[in-house]
Amino acid sequence: MTFVELGIIEPILKALKQEEYVSPTPIQEMTIPPLLIGRDLLGCAQTGTGKTASFAIPILQKLYEQEPVFPRKIQALILTPTRELAAQIGDSFETYGSFVGLKSRVIFGGVSQNPQVEAIKRGIDILVATPGRLLDLMNQHIVDIHHVKYFVLDEADHMLDMGFIHDVKKIIAKLPARRQTMLFSATMPPEITKLVNSILIDPVKVSVTPDSPTVDLIEQSLYFVSKGNKKKLLPHLLKSLDVESALVFSRTKHGANKIAKDLLVEGIVAEVIHGNKSQNARQLALHNFKTKKTKIMIATDIAARGLDIDKLSHVFNYDLPEVPEAYVHRIGRTGRAGLGGIAISFCALEEKKLLKDIQKLIGKEVPVIEDNPWPILDTDPIEKLETRGSFARGGGGGGGGGSAGGARQNSRPRPNNRRRPQPRSKSK
Repeated sequence: MTFVELGIIEPILKALKQEEYVSPTPIQEMTIPPLLIGRDLLGCAQTGTGKTASFAIPILQKLYEQEPVFPRKIQALILTPTRELAAQIGDSFETYGSFVGLKSRVIFGGVSQNPQVEAIKRGIDILVATPGRLLDLMNQHIVDIHHVKYFVLDEADHMLDMGFIHDVKKIIAKLPARRQTMLFSATMPPEITKLVNSILIDPVKVSVTPDSPTVDLIEQSLYFVSKGNKKKLLPHLLKSLDVESALVFSRTKHGANKIAKDLLVEGIVAEVIHGNKSQNARQLALHNFKTKKTKIMIATDIAARGLDIDKLSHVFNYDLPEVPEAYVHRIGRTGRAGLGGIAISFCALEEKKLLKDIQKLIGKEVPVIEDNPWPILDTDPIEKLETRGSFARGGGGGGGGGSAGGARQNSRPRPNNRRRPQPRSKSK
């Protein structure tokens, strides 16, 4: 299958040819034909599958083929959760639409609204936006979405995770009832299912599942390591392995900053990207990483979701994610466009349940690396703590019970801190 066979018009084919795109990805092949005939669409796909082109190309083609509207009005709205993803989607519309004469604009918070406002007032056909900035400009009566014919809600589950779902609903309430709607979500929690049922009409359903061959191409491995020794293991692996470029995932923003400081002590410079960074700082960090000026980037899930990074050799899960689907998204960073890669995860004892959930989702166990300079030892303090919870080592009554028994034998009696009654003073 080629883009020509999908019925793509010549101006867009010319742009695709410049980018050396010849064959559509599976999601593009399944999505573009129904969108070109006006169907609503529900897409369940992770990043790295070619999802953006699957909706950008049909929107550009349909706007090009209709009667031009002057003065220009916003006829296509793409709503996405993060600034980085909005910028990348905007770049895609610019690239694929370089010969169709349509104008697009990206708006997001964290920067001055003035340049965005000026561009909107000059007239645009396509708007890519994050919810907060869009609502703000709508409330200022600067953005009018009453003429929108094509609406895309991208990364819907991520919108939910970030607490944007109520803003999204406010925006949808202002859209025309007659429109073509496309919703993309990697997972389908109940709240998103409810939203799907309320905004999509007889949608075509397209799914590229997490257990797709993309994940199978990735070499996965696991180190059991105590939380305190992770900061030793990471620089050791970065120095000893052939790491061309690595994305390191931290569960928290504070944790990401700390990892970078620990690496710097070991002589390793790393970029950091998370929600507390300014937009300029995030863009600079991403630019340095993409241009290989910096080999290591540390990120939280929210900041890294949707980042378009080519030929990433390694992904490190410094902290295992609390949501198992996030593991698939993370390691998929190094398997984009059908390429393989290496994903290495660290697991402390308190993260064992998270590991179990991940392995249940992907349907297999992640191989454990035994050649570990900092293995978890029986003398580690957390071992004794874990025997009282659901992660007791040994799995049976023997190993777990022995440790627990040892903990009881070593425990000291609590001192009696109750105050003794004081003798009453005799009145004189």
